[in-house]
Amino acid sequence: MAQRHPDPTASTAGPVTTGDALAAYLRAQATEFLRALRLHRESGGGAPNGSAHAGDTVDAARALRRSARRISGSLHTFRPLLDPDWSEEIRPELAWVSGTLALEHACEARLERLLLALHRLSGAPALPAQKAPEAGDPSRAAGAGVAAAASVRGTGAAAGAGGAASAGPAGGRTAGGTATVGTGGSVAAGGRTAGATAVPAVSGHAGTARPATPDRGTLTVGAAKAGALLDRQLTLARTRAHSTALQALGSSRFHAVADKVAVLASEVPLTSGAAGTDLRPLAAAAEERLTDAVAALPLVTAGHPYNAEALVHGLSPDPAPHPQDAPWHQVRLLLRLHRYALEVLYAPDTDHPVLDGRLFSAGQALDRHRDASEAAAAAAQAARTPRIAPATAYALGVLHADQRHEVEAARYAFQLAWQKQPIGTSTP
Repeated sequence: MAQRHPDPTASTAGPVTTGDALAAYLRAQATEFLRALRLHRESGGGAPNGSAHAGDTVDAARALRRSARRISGSLHTFRPLLDPDWSEEIRPELAWVSGTLALEHACEARLERLLLALHRLSGAPALPAQKAPEAGDPSRAAGAGVAAAASVRGTGAAAGAGGAASAGPAGGRTAGGTATVGTGGSVAAGGRTAGATAVPAVSGHAGTARPATPDRGTLTVGAAKAGALLDRQLTLARTRAHSTALQALGSSRFHAVADKVAVLASEVPLTSGAAGTDLRPLAAAAEERLTDAVAALPLVTAGHPYNAEALVHGLSPDPAPHPQDAPWHQVRLLLRLHRYALEVLYAPDTDHPVLDGRLFSAGQALDRHRDASEAAAAAAQAARTPRIAPATAYALGVLHADQRHEVEAARYAFQLAWQKQPIGTSTP
């Protein structure tokens, strides 16, 4: 299949944008970083889930990550125009801040995704009030999955963060994961049944809903124990990530980063002559790196609904990361850098296709790819736990295969999004 590349001048053509615009963008992002940091401190920083300030803490952490990513990405793309020593010193530190704050959210989202998939695969019927997402809208499918998993948490019948095992006699989780899922969607523990709210059969494949099978034998038996195992492992990982984030935000290293960002909010260390330098060639270079990386992707394989080679490798005992995923993750990072460069060039011009639906859809597909890939790795890691029951291992294997299929679906969605004609260009 011939890969059609976007016109390199399609998204970078326009009025001359100089280093002054870069300085204004960096000052704005630095101000946003400081504002988010103040909000994080006012909300209590480490406020636990369920507290009055938990939502503000999550929003503040998200804003911190967002501004840190944009500052770091802009420093990378436009580094010839910035003081090299200062830029190379602060850029990895901002990446450290963003990565550290993202770990806790990643663990929570991964657990929600895996528990939702387990409910769907084990035959839980759809929620009566849940509306299936419209075809072709993967974002609505993902949103429906999060809402469904949240509703499971609210019933009190699910264990830990997502709900695979019911509460034991002492009111806590069943430590051994002994709960079993009945064919009617309820969860039983110790002979008692807790009325578990069913989870909709939502799939990430093109945003369509999958019909649930009432009885799936071995998978149904092992699903609850697999969910309890995943809950223990990912909740522990999330707790550690939360502690790591709190320690990082209170460390001298982070305070040094915050001090540098505070200086950036008022003074951007541009090189001599950078204020009048055109930014478009550097932005075009970022776009060229993206198109070259996309051209190297196996889009022919992504055009097929089933990639047997990827699934076979994923089921191997090798704990190494999946070799086919790394190029896609790299494209995701390059696409983000391209978007940030467009924000620098055209932030004042809201009519420019900086918010091109093509780039947005491609980014969403790559986000789904990353999430499914990491979820599959978590399921495989759980399946390597010593002395687990065969039914539990079987359920985790099916869950892993399901997430690898989600990976292939995300690759296919990216292929469709990327080959769309960009806004404002004509077909050659």
